[in-house]
Amino acid sequence: MHSIPACPVCGSENTYPDGSMFICPDCAHEWNPSEPEATDGDERVVKDSNGNVLADGDCVTLIKDLKLKGSSTVLKVGSKSKPIRLVDGDHEIDCKIDNTSIMLKACFVKKV
Repeated sequence: MHSIPACPVCGSENTYPDGSMFICPDCAHEWNPSEPEATDGDERVVKDSNGNVLADGDCVTLIKDLKLKGSSTVLKVGSKSKPIRLVDGDHEIDCKIDNTSIMLKACFVKKV
């Protein structure tokens, strides 16, 4: 019988196979055991809505109108940012658009 490996991120034993992938229901990590795992020294890869890899200093544009939480301001589609900075957390991008400092998810931008 095949043994199911523990999750490489959280160490949970509650993993299950899904096709060629393994999934951890505790931390939602998915991995393919035949691909090499990233080590702690590797940086996180952030991709825009088109799949282009983003880096610090890139400029991005919005692909849809975004309402700013707690404000009546709306950022319009096509608004271009100043050079971005990648950060950890649920919002990957820290930038300025229209002289407003905001944090964005990478799925709402495309690289210029």
